[in-house]
This record gives sequence, C-alpha cells and structure tokens, in this order.
Amino acid sequence: MTKPMHFARFLLPLAPMLLAACSERPTQQSDEAATSGYVIGLGEIMGLNQMRHAKLWFAGQADNWPLAAYELEELREGFSDAMRYHAHHKSVPRPLTEMIPEYMDVPLANLDRVVASRDKAGFIKAYDALTAGCNGCHEEADFGYNVITRPTAPPYSNQAFEPAGPDGTR
Repeated sequence: MTKPMHFARFLLPLAPMLLAACSERPTQQSDEAATSGYVIGLGEIMGLNQMRHAKLWFAGQADNWPLAAYELEELREGFSDAMRYHAHHKSVPRPLTEMIPEYMDVPLANLDRVVASRDKAGFIKAYDALTAGCNGCHEEADFGYNVITRPTAPPYSNQAFEPAGPDGTR
C-alpha cells in the first residue's frame, strides 16, 4: 500500500469527528465571530495572555526591553481578540469591550512608558499594577477564583530571556 493510501485510511475514520469539532461554535459570541466560522475560546485567549504575562515578567527582570515590548504588544493583541470574539461572555455582568479597557489600558500604557525608558524599578511597579488589573477584571467578571500572580519560573525552558550581548552571545 502506498504512503498516501495508508495516510488516507488512517484519516478517513476521523473525518466525522474533525468536521464536528470544526462546526462547533461558542455561545454568546460577537456578530463577526458568528459569521466567520471557528472562534477560539475565551479561556484559550486568556491562557495565551497568561503566558505572555509571565514572559513579560522574565523579559523585564532580564532587562530584555525589546522582548518586553514585544510581549506587551502580544498582550494587547490577545485582549483585542477577547473583545472582538467574546464581547459578551456567558454571565459576565458587563461587556468585555468595556471591562478590558477599563482594567488594562492604564497599566499597559504605564508599562509601555517604563519599558521604553528601560526603568526596571518602574517596570516592577507597572507590572504589579497590570497584574492587579487582571485580578480586578476577573473579580468583576465572577472569575475571581482565577488569581494571577508574578511568575516564579519561566514558562519555557527553551527560551533565553537575557538579551544578547554586543557580539550576539548570551
């Protein structure tokens, strides 16, 4: 049997499950999300943001300001996706399009400023304010059991958080 035929015999029984999984949609999604097909879940978006939050901490602690700026931009994209695809989520009392900017805009702007100025002491204070914003939003959304803290270990063992030296080495 040829490799393509063997591969097809393996995938054919899985086709109904794959199609069913692709057709499921979250409840209470934005109008745009309802017409675009698959929509990533809010938990997945926020899980990615939690990873970015941790990577931001380790980048700042290592004085890797370009990486910190990158992770800030990634956080913004995640929050934007949360508002775009989950403007109204389950029993959350207010739209995420109101809550996220209320809790995140000022801490993110402060982090932009301290990252651009490479202010490590300011970074710690601004990072803690971002973390408090996350927790405040979780509390109001009735997700207060999901408490965010400063990370204690890097989320990935295969990423260097220290900036490269002038010769490109770490």
